[in-house]
Amino acid sequence: MKKRVAILGATGAVGQEFIVSLKDHPWFEVTQLAASERSAGKKYIEAIRDPNSGIVKWQVGGDVPEYVRDMTVVSIDQVKTNELDLVFSAVESDAAREIETKFAKEVPVISTSSAYRYEEDVPILIPGINDDHVDLIETQKKNRNWKGYVLPLPNCTTTGLAITMKPLYENYGAKRVIMTSMQAISGAGRSPGVSALDVTDNLIPYIPKEENKVRIETAKILGKLKDGKIEPADIKVSCTCTRVPVIDGHTESVFVETSKPAKVEDVKHTIEEFSEHVSVQGLPSAPKDYLVVHKDPTRPQPRIDRELNDGMTTSIGRLEEDQIFDSGVKYVLFSHNKKMGSAKGAVLLAEMLYKKGKL
Repeated sequence: MKKRVAILGATGAVGQEFIVSLKDHPWFEVTQLAASERSAGKKYIEAIRDPNSGIVKWQVGGDVPEYVRDMTVVSIDQVKTNELDLVFSAVESDAAREIETKFAKEVPVISTSSAYRYEEDVPILIPGINDDHVDLIETQKKNRNWKGYVLPLPNCTTTGLAITMKPLYENYGAKRVIMTSMQAISGAGRSPGVSALDVTDNLIPYIPKEENKVRIETAKILGKLKDGKIEPADIKVSCTCTRVPVIDGHTESVFVETSKPAKVEDVKHTIEEFSEHVSVQGLPSAPKDYLVVHKDPTRPQPRIDRELNDGMTTSIGRLEEDQIFDSGVKYVLFSHNKKMGSAKGAVLLAEMLYKKGKL
């Protein structure tokens, strides 16, 4: 029997990504769609139709899946938690804290917002990277006297960096990282977002709060769970986050200092070995290749690599020994901010929880 799930914020761009990611899912069935009061009571197809132009505002490509077109949207307050096994939250961060708290008292919540990321008893999980942190769920439930729990995804800029850093940190003692991101405009959202005039023929060299998020989250994700707490990894991250005129997908230029010698061929083998044996292999949303190392020095590129394994593969290129550090490497990575870094990554997390008996 499939697990019954609800999508909160179902009419927004991230909510629509959830709808696509859960279409024909073998383990999960979307049984409730929730959005704002103005959408409540409408069929989904009407809830996303612009009342003035009559245009259906479907933002994620392709057609609106048949399975949701005639589903009635309810308000957040009308969601029936006693008929659910899991909630996916695509609610904006300002409202997310209160809403996710309400639901976590009764049912597990997987969220794309930052509302709970920095709480001591809340892990930031990337399936395949820090699966062992899932045990913190029991501490969270006990601390808060909840039946459910909240699991937030990392910031989408952190996702690609943490994934590529995992094998480097564990095998070569990565200790210092310098990263510059070139982030897609879709990462800014649509409201207020970044206007076409802002980004056309331009690069915006500052994204508010982004750099501190990457620093904190990378250390937390790569840390160790000990005595009911996560000890952050002993790694220093310095980053500059920028917005570039790319629609989807974040590219990052990364320099890593290691405490152990890191020869390029050894590092490449280590990354490929890690990818080949990653824990999420075989899950419905897991990519065939978790990580790919390109030989072509012109890769990765957003336009070419964003659809690799439906956006779930993290690509690495320009892997070279670094000349600044005594020991270290540099590389360029690409990660799809709207797939692995958002809704489909959240579905993969739910699959990992299902496999571990946490749902």
